[in-house]
Amino acid sequence: MTTRTEKEKMLAGELYDAGASELQAEMAAAQKWLARYNAAVGTPASERRALLLERLAAVGDGAVIRPPFHCDYGFNISLGVGVFLNFNCVILDVVEVTIGDKTQIGPGVLILTADHPRDAAGRASGLEFGRPIHIGCNVWIGGGAIILPGVTIGDDAPIGAGSVVTRDVPVGATAFGNPARLRA
Repeated sequence: MTTRTEKEKMLAGELYDAGASELQAEMAAAQKWLARYNAAVGTPASERRALLLERLAAVGDGAVIRPPFHCDYGFNISLGVGVFLNFNCVILDVVEVTIGDKTQIGPGVLILTADHPRDAAGRASGLEFGRPIHIGCNVWIGGGAIILPGVTIGDDAPIGAGSVVTRDVPVGATAFGNPARLRA
């Protein structure tokens, strides 16, 4: 019987121990990379792009993340062509986060794949899990929005500033509010 590592469990969306030494080492490497990336705020876009290519799973042509930026690992984040993330975005990427071509994300947006058991005993175990987030192409997410674990946002969907997106948003739908509701 083969025992799966905590990283393998994390990537599979299963309960895992975030304090495991392998994951702590991965997070420390990400923190060192983030320090370099965020210090590059005044450098040309080409230099920041080179830094993004070092850590992220995919970086489409013309994709931009304005520093400061924060993430857990980086290697679970895929950016399409022309993606733009404004200042101070946070992506908790314990599992896959995909952001489609030409999507624009306002300042202070939180994209959170990390999740925790709902029952007190489960939380007390210290284990957590992740649920992937998929954001389609040509999506606009207003500043301060929060995208919760497991959400898929369809292509061409605008999300209002300050919204808390708790459920999937269909292609072309507009959603805003807390919790975000579909609007005509």
